[in-house]
Amino acid sequence: MNYKQQLDHTIFKIISQAAQEINLECYVIGGFVRDILLNRDHKKDIDIVAVGSGIELAVKVSETIPFHPKVQIFKNYGTAMLRYDDIDVEFVGARKESYTHDSRNPFVENGTLKDDQERRDFTINALAFSLNLANFGTLVDPFNGVADLENKIIKTPLNPDVTYSDDPLRMMRAIRFATQLGFEIESESLTAISKNKERIHIISGERIVDELHKILATEKPSIGFLHLYHTGLLDIILPELTALNHVEEVEGHTHKNNFYHTLEVVDNICSTTDDIWLRWSALLHDIGKAPTKRFNKKLGWTFHGHEFLGSKMVKKIFERLHMPLNHKLKFVQKMVMMSSRPIVIAEDIVTDSAVRRLVFDAGEDVESLMTLCKADITTKNPKKFQKYHKNFDIVKQKIIEVEEKDRVRVFQPPISGEEIMTLFGLKPCKEIGILKEAVKEAILEGEIPNEYEPAKEFVLIRAEKLGLKKI
Repeated sequence: MNYKQQLDHTIFKIISQAAQEINLECYVIGGFVRDILLNRDHKKDIDIVAVGSGIELAVKVSETIPFHPKVQIFKNYGTAMLRYDDIDVEFVGARKESYTHDSRNPFVENGTLKDDQERRDFTINALAFSLNLANFGTLVDPFNGVADLENKIIKTPLNPDVTYSDDPLRMMRAIRFATQLGFEIESESLTAISKNKERIHIISGERIVDELHKILATEKPSIGFLHLYHTGLLDIILPELTALNHVEEVEGHTHKNNFYHTLEVVDNICSTTDDIWLRWSALLHDIGKAPTKRFNKKLGWTFHGHEFLGSKMVKKIFERLHMPLNHKLKFVQKMVMMSSRPIVIAEDIVTDSAVRRLVFDAGEDVESLMTLCKADITTKNPKKFQKYHKNFDIVKQKIIEVEEKDRVRVFQPPISGEEIMTLFGLKPCKEIGILKEAVKEAILEGEIPNEYEPAKEFVLIRAEKLGLKKI
């Protein structure tokens, strides 16, 4: 089939002309081709494979373009890249690969176009369009990738057992593509992933997290996480999650399956936010429940302190997977730590003081926290579902009212420690801290407004009880 009309961008004509001048065969291959055939938005990066030197072709293309874009050359990998019209174009020579058992970095040697297509991870990513003048736009599909696109199948060009063992990251990619595209993974491939799951240990945390990010960025990440679970990969990557998939019964009392509940919460939150770290918070919000689970004859199953322990576990996960140990970690920890707070408020009488404390503790992240907690409502009882959502709306309105009145989201004491020292002729001492804490508590409890004069008057009265006198 000829797809010449799909290659009407100037860059393809330039590459075709440059390849003709240095007598090289070249093809556009991979994700760009796949997405064209799926009628998806084309990626802003294009992979070009040359039967010969990809670096030589990149240099010639740059010389052909009037403004001569800079060519980045990576000699160790035999690749080169240039940017044209907001598109990153990467050039590589056709190659064949062989692997050692302890690395996903292959031994590379020059090869044919077919060799290059065989080394690709999936049939749908091995598709290529010719950029040669003689057959420009012709689709080269040696592994029936078009049929797999039509049938929505993820399948490897060669034996999946070898493919996944050679480069175990492909197991994560198979699951990620299935989640992104709504495809099924071929049964033979799923079996091979399960068989080779331990090989994931040779993959860096950064690369694993990159794939987890892409799964979490989809509309329904539960698809991917269920594949990870059933193949055994999740138990290696995030055992804290799989530990939640254990329901116990004691004296007729059971608790809900917190693993499947978590996946439902993640899917829920994905319909309301694109914030990847809030999605991570949803994924990890209940991880403290497995180690804190206890049975009490009077109370039934309890998970006391699971939020606190869960926030500690978040840091260990971030460290293990080499995730950022900065404000992103602190955000996820805060969300996990506070994940039950709005729910508790919504179930009881919504007092101003409780809402003030919620806003004070959550600060600028209060909207994110409310988004997480609303996603956490997964009851199948229609009356309870409606009641919880109604109560949540009340809490949200209270937050607006309290914030307008008391401004506690970014709390600054209306009277400073320096002024307290001046009022009573003090040097730094514990009494100043006691008075500042008392002012904060009085504001949060609604005893005084968050204003200077009432705060000063409160300090004067409270200072007398501490035996301090105004000078």
